[in-house]
Order: sequence, then C-alpha cells, then structure tokens
Amino acid sequence: MNSPTLSVSPAVTGAPAPALALPPPPAWRRWLRRVLGQHGLTLGALILGLIVLAALSAPWIAPHDPYAQDVTRRLIPPIWHDRGSWEHILGTDKLGRDYLSRLLFGARVSLVIGLVTAVIAGAIGTTLGVLAGYYGGRVDAVISYIITTRLAMPVVLVALAMASLVGGSLQVVIVLLGLLLWDRFAIVTRSATQQLRDAEFIAAAKALGASTPYILLRELLPNLMSALTVVATLEMAHAILLESTLSFLGLGVQPPTPSWGLMVAEGKAYMFFQPWVIVIPGVVLAVMVLAINLVGDGIRDLTAPDGRN
Repeated sequence: MNSPTLSVSPAVTGAPAPALALPPPPAWRRWLRRVLGQHGLTLGALILGLIVLAALSAPWIAPHDPYAQDVTRRLIPPIWHDRGSWEHILGTDKLGRDYLSRLLFGARVSLVIGLVTAVIAGAIGTTLGVLAGYYGGRVDAVISYIITTRLAMPVVLVALAMASLVGGSLQVVIVLLGLLLWDRFAIVTRSATQQLRDAEFIAAAKALGASTPYILLRELLPNLMSALTVVATLEMAHAILLESTLSFLGLGVQPPTPSWGLMVAEGKAYMFFQPWVIVIPGVVLAVMVLAINLVGDGIRDLTAPDGRN
C-alpha cells in the first residue's frame, strides 16, 4: 500500500516563491520614458511649443495691430518700468507700435523662414548627398566638388551680396538661404548613404528587381530620416539667425513687416537711453534659437544614444 505524498509549500521550507513574470510595458510607454529622460529635449520642445503656439495664435492674442502707428505713444517703456502701462505690456517702439504684438507676429516670420529654408535646403542637399553616396565614382567626384565649392563660399558675405543686388524681401530671404544652407544636408546624407548602400536590405531589394528610384525613396531614404531631422533643426536655427542678421543690416525683411532682427535694427539708435528696445527682441531670438538647438541635440541623443562621445 502506497503511503500518501505530502506537498510542502515554499513558505514552510523557506524556499523563495517563484516571481510573477510581469508583462513588458508597451512600446509607447518605453518611448515616452526615453523622451522624458532627455531633459534638454523636453525643455527645448516645451519652449519651442510655446513659441509656435503664440505665433499661431498671434491674430487672436495680440493686444494691438502690429502695424498701427501712434507717435503720441512712442517709446513707452515696458510694464516693469515706472512709466510703464498695462495697455502696452512690453512698451512701444519709435513709431508707437505695440512691442508685444510685433513680437508675436515676428515669431511667425522667423518660424516660416526657418521651416521653409530647411525644406528647400534639405531637398537640395539630400538629393545631392544620396546620389553621391549611392552611385560613387564620377558622380561622387562631381558632387563632392560642388560641395567643396559651396563650403569655400562664406554664407554671410554671399547672402549680403545677393540681397543687395536682388533686393531684400521675405521671399528673397527664404530662397536665398535655402540655396546657401544645403551643404550640411549633403555631407551627412552622402556619408550615411555610403554606409547603407551595401547593406543586406539594399541587396535584397536589388535581388527582387526593385528599380533604383524605388530603392532610394522607399528603402534608403527612410533610414536617413533621423539624421536629416537633426540637421534640419540646426539649419532652422542657422536660417533664423541669418535672417535676423540680414534684416538688421536692412537687406532682409523690409519694414513694416514685423521681424525680430528688424526690431533690433530699428531700436539701435535708442539703445543707450531705452535699452529694452534691443534687449527684448534679442532675448526672444536667443531663446528661440536655444530651444531649437536643444531639440536637435535631444533628437540626436534619442535616436543614437550610444553614439555620443
């Protein structure tokens, strides 16, 4: 007769109980945790998001018409001065135009210039870089010569010369900067394409009979998007600074269009007596450029965290 077997629980024997296997967190939660772990990216995205929101809402939140002039209210100081007024929180300029309203509408100008310039420069530079990196040989030699020639040209001097010949305007500044700031896109995409053209997925697409345009657009280009996004943020900040430089020198956006560089230029005659006419647009411009650079640096860390030195 068999004796009954007794089961002893882990609690009695002192053996550890088996741990319960928790399901892994969803992909979106892991991605959000990585994004929030990039403090520079979070701060830059927050600042840039507020600037974009203010620019888009400018027609509704601006307290005054940014073009309306009232010389009886010229050079009213901001609200923190003794002679400040809540009617003009950031004061007025030399023509009596509300400074806060012009700052809000000037953000629209800067963002449009930065975004459209990055798109134009990205299209030119990416096309040249992908063709040079994929085909190599004589195509690479010719495009590399074009890139070297472009790098030998000082951007500011060429922009000043062309703007003085053609005439300054918003459209001229966008086209001019787009034709001058494509070199970084070309260098990055050429190097990345040279590394990817011999990859297994490219060889598999060729074996299946895919055409060259299909391989470049559907197989190669999506793998370059992370690098292109980082370069685009840097070039946006570069374009905004160059536009402010041209506008400050009178060869960029023309008055009465609100532009932060133009606001600095219009206030330079009063910088020793009313310094806020230069400090306010200068600080806002620096904050926007810093936010864009923080976003670009954060995207670089997020897409290639092990590639940092």
